[in-house]
Amino acid sequence: MTASRPRRALVIPAGMAMATALAFLPNTAATAAPTAPPAAGAAASSADATPLSYVVNVRAGHGVPAQVKKAIGKAGGTIVTSYDRIGVVVVHSSNPDFAGAVRKVPGVHSAGATRNAPLPSAATTDTGAPKVLSAAEVAEAGAEAAAGQDPLQGLQWDLPAIKADKAHEKSLGSPKVTVAVIDTGVDDTHPDIAPNFDRAASVNCVSGKPDTSEGAWRPGPSESAHGTHVAGEIAAAKNGVGMTGVAPGVKVSGIKVSNPDGYFYTEAVVCGFMWAAEHGVDVTNNSYYTDPWYFNCKNDPDQKALVEAVTRASRYAEKKGAVNVAAAGNENYDLSADEITDPVSPNDGPPSDRVIDPSECLDIPTQLPGVVTVAATGAKGLKSSFSNYGRGVVDIAAPGGDSTAYQPPQAPATSGLILGPLPGGRWGYMAGTSMAAPHVAGVAALIKSTHPYAPPSLVKALLYAQADATACTDPYDINGDGKVDAVCEGPKNRNGFYGWGTADALDAVTR
Repeated sequence: MTASRPRRALVIPAGMAMATALAFLPNTAATAAPTAPPAAGAAASSADATPLSYVVNVRAGHGVPAQVKKAIGKAGGTIVTSYDRIGVVVVHSSNPDFAGAVRKVPGVHSAGATRNAPLPSAATTDTGAPKVLSAAEVAEAGAEAAAGQDPLQGLQWDLPAIKADKAHEKSLGSPKVTVAVIDTGVDDTHPDIAPNFDRAASVNCVSGKPDTSEGAWRPGPSESAHGTHVAGEIAAAKNGVGMTGVAPGVKVSGIKVSNPDGYFYTEAVVCGFMWAAEHGVDVTNNSYYTDPWYFNCKNDPDQKALVEAVTRASRYAEKKGAVNVAAAGNENYDLSADEITDPVSPNDGPPSDRVIDPSECLDIPTQLPGVVTVAATGAKGLKSSFSNYGRGVVDIAAPGGDSTAYQPPQAPATSGLILGPLPGGRWGYMAGTSMAAPHVAGVAALIKSTHPYAPPSLVKALLYAQADATACTDPYDINGDGKVDAVCEGPKNRNGFYGWGTADALDAVTR
């Protein structure tokens, strides 16, 4: 499978090895590879050139220089929008040589195509679906719920795993704190999300330019439930309905950056971070990688421009007060290794098996400076079979789910995956580092609630200091076949599987 989607739901049936980021939960169709559009380079020989989107990076804080504007027009480009505070310009052009021409202009730091697929993407994909709880399962869980719990809380083994249930006895978090879910869209009409939804901090950024029309932040009828699930994991209200979030008293917003085909392109991600920065967001959750490259290599001029644009945007968001949290990825890669084979890039055109150096080729925004990188654990507290890892890369770990064959939960929970809300007032299970990141985002929101004047640097320092040190799993033979599935390096308070340790929600509200 070659079409990338957010780091969301994994299917990990009993007896199977790790799943990839493209696998989904039981009873779903696999994501199909889109029809391959012409690659950017191939377009040069076509009479009907493919219209593409580009980012052009210039000096921050000074607007688009006149000579750059002129060069963009001369090269066949049209400026869609510009983020002058960080010097990122979004351009559309049908000229296959656009980026090369503009790079030669004085004042241009870098420029590159953000995609191979045409504008808008012509690909159509089956986004699959999570395992949905039936009405009978919802009723049964509600009947067995303990006093003081929301009806489905007994199914959430992940809350006690980070002591969130104990934390809620002290604090649910402050409504003055907002976590932005930069994702596939959030269904704010869901009864678990509606009480805590921050409309003013929500937007649709898919085009690279903010769309604030009513409901623009919601997923379409055939689009992924991923963002809604993530939002509920963070801040599902403790209101006697459904489940409970890690920080059920804070606000959550939806910043939609995924197009209908599930692609997270650079211009949308930049827009998302900038919107969060300018709308008082305290934490951003990023459970995706920026398409079309799993790893962006800075020795490639196009990919270098994408890294620079997203770096500028994420750093600006942190400068304005946001802690940026991101999922580590679902391929069981050692992100600190000397080399990795990337078989899926570019995912909106013909991919190839390319060998990359992780120190030069970055998963963005996951590996950008200042971003909190989150690995996933299962119900037994071990690294999830699929979770990426790497000493010096992974900062912290949190529940993301795993196969019940590998890490079964204790009763009353029956699934080793993570429960969350789904569009249309439903609930269901997903798994992945996509599910681990929102647990950490929720804990960061609780820290911010406890220390309302803490800057991002202090919130992150407390997040790491309060984490429960978790020693390496050695040997790590998660499926019990006698073969080591991953190698953990480092001491219990700073290693490749768990970083500083497992997130601790109770310490977040008591220290």
